[in-house]
Amino acid sequence: MLVLAQISDLHLDGTDRARERARRVTERLRAIPVDALLVTGDIADTGAESEYEEAARLLDGLPYPVLTCPGNHDVRAAYRKALLGREASDAPVNSAEVIAGTAVLMCDTSIPGQDDGRLAPDTYEWIGRTLDALGPEVPALLAFHHPPVALHAPLPDSYPLHEPERLAELLERRPQIRALITGHAHTPAATVFAGRPVAVGPGVTWALRLPWEGDAVADRAADPGFALHVLDDEGRLTTHFRSVQAGLR
Repeated sequence: MLVLAQISDLHLDGTDRARERARRVTERLRAIPVDALLVTGDIADTGAESEYEEAARLLDGLPYPVLTCPGNHDVRAAYRKALLGREASDAPVNSAEVIAGTAVLMCDTSIPGQDDGRLAPDTYEWIGRTLDALGPEVPALLAFHHPPVALHAPLPDSYPLHEPERLAELLERRPQIRALITGHAHTPAATVFAGRPVAVGPGVTWALRLPWEGDAVADRAADPGFALHVLDDEGRLTTHFRSVQAGLR
């Protein structure tokens, strides 16, 4: 069984407000005995190296692995250099870890200079090679920033994941992929895509107001949230959502 915590959309921008909201969430998670923490993109707000350095300080010292993937606000070269400590490059940032017997594939759906998303051909090839190397008996989760389905909210639906049919074809060929975990929408959500569960993590920096909740899109007074995903031995994903008192609004 895998227990995976998730945070998303920190949008660290050097302000006390963003830093404090992220700090409170990570401090809450520090006390929860999960197998790993997954951070599904928009870690930085402008993609500056200083924002990733701040993220690295916040995430450093957690008592379990920290897995990350970029979002549309992230800049690949700075992300690699300042967050991952690797050589700067503009190529897609993809990585995989096997945690508690489950492969977690962190996929880059960012398109440099744009807010919508796409899984590049190189990323699809990487997913295939990674799953082939692991073998079909190893269950897998795909994690990336942009949800592959409409969430019935104008803002995130305006910046979708392009070519979802290609992802659906991948899922049809790869039954070991048990579920998809995404961010981007700043609201906790659960849906289904191509027969697989999709769990959308809440945002740390602000919460999305849905169309029937008022005219303002961003609820900056809402507490930041996180998700706890449980993938059991039968391959079933169960997700719990929690909020943390924000402090600075």
